[in-house]
Amino acid sequence: MPLVPRHLNPKRLTGMAQLHPGASRKNARRSKNCYSALREILGVGRLMLDTVGPEKLLWALLLAVTFNISAAGVKLRDIVMISGARDNQLVGYGLVAGLAGDGDKDQAYDKQTVANMLMRYGINIPAATLSAKNIAVVMVTADIPPFLKNGARIDVTVASMGDAKSLTGGVLLQTPLLGADGKVYAVAQGPLVLGGFSAGEGGAGGATVTKNHPTTAQIINGALVEREIPTQFVHDHSVELLLRDPSFNSAANMAAAINEVFTNSAHAMDSSTVHVQMPDGAEASPVDFIARLNMIEVTPDTPARIIINERTGTIVATAAIHISSCAVASGNITINVTQSQDVSQPNSFGGGSTAVTKRTDTSVTESKSAMVALQELPTVEKVAAALNALGATPRDMMSIFQAMKQAGALQAELITR
Repeated sequence: MPLVPRHLNPKRLTGMAQLHPGASRKNARRSKNCYSALREILGVGRLMLDTVGPEKLLWALLLAVTFNISAAGVKLRDIVMISGARDNQLVGYGLVAGLAGDGDKDQAYDKQTVANMLMRYGINIPAATLSAKNIAVVMVTADIPPFLKNGARIDVTVASMGDAKSLTGGVLLQTPLLGADGKVYAVAQGPLVLGGFSAGEGGAGGATVTKNHPTTAQIINGALVEREIPTQFVHDHSVELLLRDPSFNSAANMAAAINEVFTNSAHAMDSSTVHVQMPDGAEASPVDFIARLNMIEVTPDTPARIIINERTGTIVATAAIHISSCAVASGNITINVTQSQDVSQPNSFGGGSTAVTKRTDTSVTESKSAMVALQELPTVEKVAAALNALGATPRDMMSIFQAMKQAGALQAELITR
């Protein structure tokens, strides 16, 4: 197989950069321009180009372009994570104060929580005597990344547990955040930031305007890390790379790309794990070794997959999908059912009483659609163009894809959400 396409063969292109004795003036001028452009692209002087020759330099240019195209890929850090270097989840139970009457409606756990908090400050009041309309009991959650030291800050999310109308204007009181082992790793506190609001009065005759979720809020950098989570990512002079999207092909490609940089150091253990042995001398600086690993470029394997979200009408297809030759016809059927109320009025001298009756009108509309033959569609661009030419809506495309899959014409995984 030739390294470059036939139409890019330097033997056919060098004529553009050479002046032949019998060439016309127009061709000579064109050849001079090509000759100068080649020198400019290669970044060499006229003497070097004349000495080496445009044919060899053009080969070098095409080899460099081919290498750059083949080497283009995704950095390792974007598709894997280091085993052991993972996030951890934290959760806490706390109080939000200052809600101006929009808090929980005197729930038993609210009162007990407030009484327990006051007891910490030396105030002993029975829980039954407290009023809790300006406070809300909340759950506080956060993700703590690896390697964070004491004093670092992380974001927290606050969500109401009770029947508070809104957390607008609230302040989270000091809340310890615990890990799965029951130890406190961070402490959260601060004013809440909401992405919505709620206004008005509900009930009979009232109106309420609500935007987004007023009972969920965030505090950016709202928690201080109090305990560092121990992290170990080097085991027996080796590290394990975990693929975010497991694939046997991607794991094999990744191991091959690593072995080009660190000879015979990586092998794929399964579809989601690549074991990398650290070279001699790298044990003293594992961070530098992993930094070099992260910069290695690899071409991940993208499966042929179509994701259909029936609720939102969204379709996402990868570039690897393939549709065999088939014929498609899609039509829409619309059924309208309308109910209305009529008044039945008796005759003036016939007796009887006025009555309200219901009337139902039903209509069916079916759009006409011819069967269209689709040739083999090997790329996602051709699939999109063919379906758009049919005038199919996203809802129609969902049905078409499902029917194609059942007919065996769709060579891709179909996932319905």
